[in-house]
Amino acid sequence: MHEPPHDSAEQPTDADLALRPLAASDPVRPADAYAYPPGGPWLRANMIASVDGAAARDDRSGGLGNETDRRLLSLLRGLADVVIVGAGTVRAEGYGPVRPGPGGWEKLRAGRSPVPPLAIVSHRLDLDLDAPVFTEADPRARTILLTTRTAPPGRVRAAAERADVIVAGEDRLDFAAAVAELVARGHERMLCEGGPRVLAQVAATGVLDELCLTVSPMLLAGGAVRILNGPAVPVPPRLRLAAAYRDGEDYLFLRYVRGG
Repeated sequence: MHEPPHDSAEQPTDADLALRPLAASDPVRPADAYAYPPGGPWLRANMIASVDGAAARDDRSGGLGNETDRRLLSLLRGLADVVIVGAGTVRAEGYGPVRPGPGGWEKLRAGRSPVPPLAIVSHRLDLDLDAPVFTEADPRARTILLTTRTAPPGRVRAAAERADVIVAGEDRLDFAAAVAELVARGHERMLCEGGPRVLAQVAATGVLDELCLTVSPMLLAGGAVRILNGPAVPVPPRLRLAAAYRDGEDYLFLRYVRGG
């Protein structure tokens, strides 16, 4: 979970990210380093945590990040076909529709919509349907709502006027079914931005292929949640470290993929 990047004409472009592998001095090209693997659907999560495991500072993940982290988030959005996020995170972080990163995403998104749509997880659809995340979304990337069969019928009808609604599961979202429906709609490269409750459900369902984790050089203590906030996973998935990068401010950028 990260604070959405802010638009600014003075920001460097996503291509200017200064990331270096831990064991090498030459910088990597981030668009290549974080390219989705070929050969089918892939669900990636992107989260941030302090060194002692806190997923937020003052109830916002943005308090943990820096400029490199924000530009990496922008790049990962540009690479994705759809961005999955929980309703609580949308409210807490003040999400609007996805905007192109600094310098534009024309090359990243050749042949696709200019921006990926948001797919918001909401069991009850208790969202402000007049908020910019719905009303200002690009018509070619209409906001998607992922909900359950127990959502109030009136809210489902109202939501369908502002967004594309996918119903999956009874009283809890069936993430496997929701992901399958997103893939059926052409969204094979998926990015989940949390929050921790949503990511816990994604991990427990077994549909997570990759975790991009920014380690912030802070020690917070206190009662902040971890990047997964939910019941213990019965069979913890084993991850493999695929890459580790650094910037000039002591932040680490780790890529874990599903083991095997």
